[in-house]
Amino acid sequence: MSTPHANHRVIRFLRRLPLHLAVTFLLVIVAYPLIWLLLGSFKTQDEFLNEPFWTLPDHWSPDNYTSAFRDAGLGTYLLNSVLTVIPALLLSLVIGVAAGFALEVMVWRGRGPVLLYFLAGIMVPGQMLLLPLFTSYFKLGLTGTLWPLIITYTVMATPLTVFMVATYFRAVPRDLFEAATIDGSGVLRMFWSIGVPVVRNAIITVAIVQFFLLWNDLLIALTFTNDESLRTLQVGLLNFTGQYGSVQYGPLFAAISASIVGILVLYLFLNQRVMKGLAAGAVKG
Repeated sequence: MSTPHANHRVIRFLRRLPLHLAVTFLLVIVAYPLIWLLLGSFKTQDEFLNEPFWTLPDHWSPDNYTSAFRDAGLGTYLLNSVLTVIPALLLSLVIGVAAGFALEVMVWRGRGPVLLYFLAGIMVPGQMLLLPLFTSYFKLGLTGTLWPLIITYTVMATPLTVFMVATYFRAVPRDLFEAATIDGSGVLRMFWSIGVPVVRNAIITVAIVQFFLLWNDLLIALTFTNDESLRTLQVGLLNFTGQYGSVQYGPLFAAISASIVGILVLYLFLNQRVMKGLAAGAVKG
């Protein structure tokens, strides 16, 4: 004879069953393409063409990864992406955090219109600026280098960074800054000692969001990279098959896997920071 406690557990399990099934279904949808991609990076060309797509590789050899880095220039593409995205991300964060602090914490005439100018930068489609920017870079002699990408990424990432950081600063109690002012702290000391530490999780959240946006960019990189040695990862993957004259699925899957796994590990490592930063931005001070 079943006890009331056992019946309660069964009822609770049945109530949660649809939720568990939905979560499992979503997990399969998300995880299956990644697993299929990773398994495909170890298959040979013959296995891709003649075996069913669900079969496992016969040999777990890293030859596809070696071919992608050695023959297709994947290492160069990764390095170019790092050399363009990281400096642009750091510059946009420095400018965005300082501007967000000035717009939300400091009191000065005209800060409202200045914030609107930054918001206007978000609303302008980047595609409209590509031709004027390309002409300007050509006249300045910057074409043929990575500087057009660094400058463009910095300019396009700064408005959104300013807006997001200003939102986080808006949730910080003003008593902290008022107490620091009474104690004799200057603006710079207040910024570095109070402002930046208080919104540290928010800065990490904004950095990750902007990093994904810049790292996955294709249009801007495709516009300003006129040399194979300057291609970023996304542009390199777009032209990856041209290295062999036909689609070599193994090296292509290996290149995509190498680009995705690093980003996935970074996100999993900083996931809790992102959640804390999003929660902090949702709280009004």
